[in-house]
Amino acid sequence: MSHDHDRCNVNTLVETPGCSPVAGAVRWDPVHSLWNGGMMAASLLLAPILFSWTGLLVFVALTGATLLLGHSVGFHRRLIHRSFDCPLWLERTLVWTGTCVDMSGPLTMVRTHDLRDWAQRQSDCHDYLAHRRRPLVDGWWQLHCRLELAHPPAFNMGRAGGDRFYQFLEATWMAQQLPIALLLFAGGGWSWVVWGVCVRVTASVTGHWIVGHLAHRTGPQSWLVTDAGVQAHDVPWASIPTMGEAWHNNHHAFPGSARIGLNPGQSDWGYAFILLMERLGLAWSIALPERLARGKALTRVEPKNLHTSGVSAVDGASLSA
Repeated sequence: MSHDHDRCNVNTLVETPGCSPVAGAVRWDPVHSLWNGGMMAASLLLAPILFSWTGLLVFVALTGATLLLGHSVGFHRRLIHRSFDCPLWLERTLVWTGTCVDMSGPLTMVRTHDLRDWAQRQSDCHDYLAHRRRPLVDGWWQLHCRLELAHPPAFNMGRAGGDRFYQFLEATWMAQQLPIALLLFAGGGWSWVVWGVCVRVTASVTGHWIVGHLAHRTGPQSWLVTDAGVQAHDVPWASIPTMGEAWHNNHHAFPGSARIGLNPGQSDWGYAFILLMERLGLAWSIALPERLARGKALTRVEPKNLHTSGVSAVDGASLSA
């Protein structure tokens, strides 16, 4: 495969003289705080009153579809890491679906991800970017605040930054719930709206934080990334609801890979969907670990020797998966 970029790089971030991921202040973010808090309040107050089995089914179906097609495949594996290529109309459809998860607009999601990705590869970074604080503090920070670095890097969003459709989604990401809510109301009334919008958004946003927190704190590891101040862990119980994203240790090792569940038994529905698109002629140039030449950047960790010195280097090309 020939590419005009390294799929394992942090693609949009530009290091500027003196930029640092350490010094900064966490400040309240009123837009995200009020939105996330409002969705949670509506879920806690209204969902029990308006419960219905069809509403629950709508919640499960829409949550699974938006997380799989939008957040995992559209946002993370395509827009951020460019781990496969596809037609622009399909990319935009997947990115719109990811916007409907309602964590933020697509360009903000790219910048937020790439800042954290870059910071965790440095020798040290701010506690906000490393998820170092105890859960209640980290949860407040991630769901209700933003980090303002004293010396931030710059960003070059490339083609996506100049895409008018993505600029539209960036400006209207909260409003994207309105057409969904109208369709749900027409189909099942307020029960479908509350469970299909409020509960879904709350579960997706809160679940994303919980898995992200655990994935940088504790759990199984197969790889260590050379010189990285923050190492990742897998969160096996979350592999299905995250569509394979919870194999986060694998992802830190091979960030440009379209496949994240690398070992037998590691469920990865996101990669399965990309393979389906490939069979339909809608995806190509799919990046896999054995093609990313990451051997010098990684050290293999044997699970039984995780807390000992028993580690050995491994070449990415030798990965059996």
